[in-house]
Formats: sequence, C-alpha cells, structure tokens
Amino acid sequence: MKQLIVNADDFGLHETINLGIVEGYIKGCITSTSIMAGAPAFNHAAALAAVHPQLGIGVHLTLVGGLPAAEPGQVISLIDKDGLLCSSYPVFLQKFCLAGVRLEDVRRELTAQVKKVMAAGIAITHLDSHQHMHVVPGIIDVVIDIAKQFAIPALRIPAEPPLFFGGFRPTAGRLIGRLGLSTLANLARSKVRRARLAAPEHFYGMLAGGSMNEEILLNIIDNLPNGLSEIMVHPGLDNSVLHQAFGWDYHWQQELAAVASRQVMERLAQRQVKLVSFGSLPVRPV
Repeated sequence: MKQLIVNADDFGLHETINLGIVEGYIKGCITSTSIMAGAPAFNHAAALAAVHPQLGIGVHLTLVGGLPAAEPGQVISLIDKDGLLCSSYPVFLQKFCLAGVRLEDVRRELTAQVKKVMAAGIAITHLDSHQHMHVVPGIIDVVIDIAKQFAIPALRIPAEPPLFFGGFRPTAGRLIGRLGLSTLANLARSKVRRARLAAPEHFYGMLAGGSMNEEILLNIIDNLPNGLSEIMVHPGLDNSVLHQAFGWDYHWQQELAAVASRQVMERLAQRQVKLVSFGSLPVRPV
C-alpha cells in the first residue's frame, strides 16, 4: 500500500504563503503543513488553521532567520547583536561547530516555539525544521526530547533517495547538500526509532526544493515505493511579492500549480496512492 503526506513548509512566514498553502489544501493534494512560531504571519496562519481543522499542522522548528520565540536573554548563544536568530544555516552551522551554540539555549528556544503553537489552539501532528536543522547531531536529541515531552508522535526524516532526480537538473552544490543532509537524516532515523517515535519511511522534495513543478511531482508519484512517503513543497500565491520579501529564488506559484494540478490528482488515483497527514493515521514507526 502506498500512502503519501504532502507537506507544505513555511506556514506563517508570509500571508501570501499562508494563502497558497490553504489553496493547495482545498484544491489539491496538500494534506499537511508546518507552522513557524516566530514568523511575521504566524497569527494569520493560526487563524487559517482554526478554519481548516482537518489540515495537519506540525511545527517548523526555526533556528535560522527571524525573531526568537523565547526571551532573547534566555537564548543568548542563538541570537546576534540585533536580537535575531542567525541569518543563514551556514552561519549557524559554523557557530555550532565552533561550540558557539549552547544546546540548552536550543532547548529553550524550540520549547518556546512548541508552546506558542500549542497556545494558539493547534494540535501538533509532527516536528520538522527550517533548513532541516533538526537532524544536526546534538540538536536531534533535543528535538526528540521535546517530541516526547509534548506527546508529539512524529518527526520528518529528510533522507531523499540518493539516485533519484525526478527530471530535475540540480547543481553540484545541491547534490552535495543532499548527500550531507541525507547522511545526517539517516543517523537521526536510528535515534527516532530507538525513541519509539515515528516518521515516514521515504522523503522527496529536497533536490527540487523551491522548484517543484508538475512534471517532477508526477515523476515522484510514478516512482513512489510501498509504505509511507512525504513530499515537501513550498507553495505561494504571488512570486513578485515573495521575491521582494525573500532572496531565495523560489518558484512559489509554480509549486502551487503543481500541487493543485488535475493531472497530479488523477495520477494519485491511478497509482492508488492514499493521501494522508501525520495526524490522520497511526504513522508507521521507522
């Protein structure tokens, strides 16, 4: 049996992203999303979540970019002179590898993010993270502890098959990045298993992150293995607005068109792929 979670990241980052995610849920194959507690449009996202209670919502744990959810004085090793989290994942990882990040600060910040989401009345289905920082050694142990503390049953394991391209032509840097991420994710998987938490068995969307289109999505669906898979997407309503706000060169409208494609929905039915969310089934332990 093939089961599929289609998870839209960055819920709460921008109202245009929030509305794109909800449109992809209503009109397409999105079943789940991940909310960012410290993001500017968090309250807008939480209001939308209340209107769509069947949309599975996890926490997109954030250690890179934006404001902390904890009091800045409690997470000093995570913030810069302006009181913001590290500007990018290379900056964070360099600081982390040089022992400039205290894991107790990580614990305080991520716990504050989970508590903020819970206080908004959202039933948390899973944990994942912005820039996949949750699978970094040391941080994964903190995240597992938090999942157990708050009875959150599942985590994302972003280990994409190393030989799968799906029609996407990646740069060498993106391939190296995927290899490194998948290596860390597979190490994290064993810890998740020992902690008796759950995660999808298969993951797609890292290589084509920000560039998912209908062709790539169809190729992923055609090649889905048996069991439970997750596809990560980044839909949004307006590229021009989002390009002004973020320098990521993402193709948000293209991704929204892909998840809402009639051909995609028909292909899922043809392949007998059951759409699920982290919260709508007993997720199979890995």
